[in-house]
Amino acid sequence: METINWGIIGCGDVTERKSGPAFNKVPNSRLVAVMRRNAAAAEDYAQRHGVPKWYADADALIADPEVNAVYIATPPESHCELALKVAAAGKPCYVEKPMARNAAECARMVEAFEQAKLPLFVAYYRRSHPHFQRVKAIIDSGELGELRQLNYDYANRSMLSVDTLDQWRYDPETAGGGLFWDLGSHALDLFDYWMGPLLGVTGQVINRTGRTQVEELAGMTAHTAKGVAMHGAWNFMSIEHLDTVTLRFSDGVLRCSIFGPADLYITDAAGEERVEKYQLPENVQHYLIANMVASLRGDEAPLSTGVSGLRTNQVIDAVASNRIEGGSL
Repeated sequence: METINWGIIGCGDVTERKSGPAFNKVPNSRLVAVMRRNAAAAEDYAQRHGVPKWYADADALIADPEVNAVYIATPPESHCELALKVAAAGKPCYVEKPMARNAAECARMVEAFEQAKLPLFVAYYRRSHPHFQRVKAIIDSGELGELRQLNYDYANRSMLSVDTLDQWRYDPETAGGGLFWDLGSHALDLFDYWMGPLLGVTGQVINRTGRTQVEELAGMTAHTAKGVAMHGAWNFMSIEHLDTVTLRFSDGVLRCSIFGPADLYITDAAGEERVEKYQLPENVQHYLIANMVASLRGDEAPLSTGVSGLRTNQVIDAVASNRIEGGSL
């Protein structure tokens, strides 16, 4: 493909700043069409972002001959159905995270694109950020020795506010689960990128209060093929905000956050700490979109694919298979 002409299905909040504008900033890439079920909202988005065409029907956008790659930015309940339509139309697809509501839906998507010999990408854009690429380089190079342990602690107060609980993210039929799917998937995918597939996954999701149908707490352990121990804990009903990854090597320690500033705190074997600071792009999906465009043009290997996205959903499914309700504590 000379120029990748993108069409977006579901031009909601995530596309306003995180992704949408980047499609026109990346070389050899254009945003040519958008779709939203609310026609007036689709037209408004197109006018504000300078997009030539808008639709109120997903099938019409997929069939548009000018659109040669489709970005699905709807809630997870429709990811599988829409992706299968994109595969049937013979076009590459970029789908928001989590890839789908469960691993079974992801597997259907992967199979369809493999059979069609088409690329399928997933919006785990943190793989492309320079500071997270630097973490991977430190692991792979042995700069701090062998990686032995990764701990992740996450806490926020999202589920303490009654006002937020009517969002689609708290509807398992729409989202697959709750914030462990929506936020936790970012961390799990990044760990997969850094260390390889997570193996021996065990854990649990807990709903203590019954205020919603989704998890309020989650915990898990796993390991990698190289014998790295991994532990993660998520608390979505905490008065504390916490977002800390700790990687312990044989000759040092590295700390960073998943959602916070792009800073790496590195302690060497002598106990000396240094801070490496990086800048995030204006549109956080910019670097991954650039990677996808280069991949579609045959210039780079893709960073985030349907196959890797499937692995992340498999980890989520393994943890969620052990669900604990408040009454059974």
